[in-house]
Amino acid sequence: SVKKGGTIILNMDAFTENNAQKAGYSGDPLQIENLDDYLVIKAHITTQTTEALKDLDLDNKSKARCKNFYALGMTYFMFNRELEPTLKWINDKFGKKPILAEANTTALKAGRNFAETLEAIPNTFVVPKANIEKGTYRSINGNTATAWGFIQAAQAAGLDLFLGSYPITPASDILHELSKHKNFGVKTFQAEDEIAGICTAIGASYAGALALTTSSGPGIALKGEAMGLAMIYELPLVIVNVQRGGPSTGLPTKTEQSDLLQCMYGRNGESPMIVVAASRPADCFDMAFEASRLALEHMTPVVLLTDGYIANGAEPWKLPDLSKEFNKISVKKPKKDADNWLAYERDENQVRTWAIPGMEGYEHRLGGLEKALNTGNVSYDPNNHETMCHIREEKVQKASLNIPLQELEGDESGDLLVVSWGGTYGATHMAVKQLRKEGHKVSLMHLKYINPMPRNVESIFKNFKKVIVAELNLGQMRQILNGKYNIGAKGYNKVQGLPFKISELVEAFKQELG
Repeated sequence: SVKKGGTIILNMDAFTENNAQKAGYSGDPLQIENLDDYLVIKAHITTQTTEALKDLDLDNKSKARCKNFYALGMTYFMFNRELEPTLKWINDKFGKKPILAEANTTALKAGRNFAETLEAIPNTFVVPKANIEKGTYRSINGNTATAWGFIQAAQAAGLDLFLGSYPITPASDILHELSKHKNFGVKTFQAEDEIAGICTAIGASYAGALALTTSSGPGIALKGEAMGLAMIYELPLVIVNVQRGGPSTGLPTKTEQSDLLQCMYGRNGESPMIVVAASRPADCFDMAFEASRLALEHMTPVVLLTDGYIANGAEPWKLPDLSKEFNKISVKKPKKDADNWLAYERDENQVRTWAIPGMEGYEHRLGGLEKALNTGNVSYDPNNHETMCHIREEKVQKASLNIPLQELEGDESGDLLVVSWGGTYGATHMAVKQLRKEGHKVSLMHLKYINPMPRNVESIFKNFKKVIVAELNLGQMRQILNGKYNIGAKGYNKVQGLPFKISELVEAFKQELG
């Protein structure tokens, strides 16, 4: 909805009796609704667009379709924007259909010219250019960025990439995108159900591929047993959970962060797993690469959490220089000769090596039964079972040595520390930025590495009087942090299937500040 004092551009051609009835009005909406609090610009946009294109060899229906560019031209005048980038986009988009390129170009220019003659527009606005690093940018959404991050991880590791998946909203686009890239050694398999999807990925990992499976909350529930199987196998596997509103079928097209505890603990037995989360659409590339790196370098399943908001949302993404970054992942292949090698012998970080079928002399047992220390033979020994549970947990926690320290936005100490994670970064970042401009001693700690957490997280908490955790659930991260660090954090929570608004966060944080 438009705030009071805002500008509304009306296409008067659309205000017909039939359209009014479809919208639920019994009369003229312009007479029924009070628009005195708004700047209203009335224009016969459809008629004017058709008139501007009268000399082109197009039917009237096709001409009328160009009205959006006419309205865009009006808006460009209001905000003092140059037409050139959009004109280039039109030529690129409609290059194979010159008449459509000409029609949309003409409509855009006509709309701007019309707005320039209107006395109804008293003022224009100037929006400063974004202050961003120099480089080549493109628009990218979260699911596409996730897919590309996995492709680059496989290239950096020198492995084929395999996705075993079952379509589910809002994760299906990752499967669709990866299926386009067979030229990069990508293999995709659309399984008959969620369980088959992850089990094929486990098989691909055993065979030496960078393997992944994708889903959302209901599918992750079905994959739980196989996730535990991959954990006890100690095979690299990435499980992507594009979170949506739950429980059960819930709100398939809405966003939420309510699968955190499920991904942390939703398996039988002591089944520790690395968990990471992407913060923005473009960050999905980085975190898909990171999830793959951690899985391969620590020989363990890794859960990557995104959500429907950033999966389908888009932002400008600076193309990385792959000669300088995202170009190296170490793969834990056996270095000992076969006679001296043990399948579950470990390094100082409790990581075993990865022997794949076809390596002569490195044959070994693999299964879901408990394994004897080092050999991997089946073992029911009580002390061995306890030892193995500790080892698998220690292996996950030692991954903290292989992740960056936690960054802080703002001062290192203050009155309030805002904690957020995953796809809420944009709103929490802007809310904290606004409060700091007003003079409040507020800082932001946005978590992307969730299990294990960065080594300096606890020390950060000690420097703030209050901690508030903002998340799109009923307090799952707050529960983890209070249990782990005993910090007495408060929560600001929302479970409406909607992302945070900056304004609501500012108000909540001010209340916490007192």
